[in-house]
Amino acid sequence: MNPTAERTWTSEEVAAFLGIPKATLYQWRHRGIGPRSARVGRHLRYLEADVLAWFRQQQDAA
Repeated sequence: MNPTAERTWTSEEVAAFLGIPKATLYQWRHRGIGPRSARVGRHLRYLEADVLAWFRQQQDAA
């Protein structure tokens, strides 16, 4: 494993980090308002940096 490679988060991990149901995360993705995500095969993955950047953006907007 490359220690400099950025780790990806699963939907479960992102939902737990944000303290929301996984279904809400899926709804946000469908509506285009949640953190950036990508499909890896049939799996949905989030880059940690994208989730944190999105979260900070939400803090700034509040």
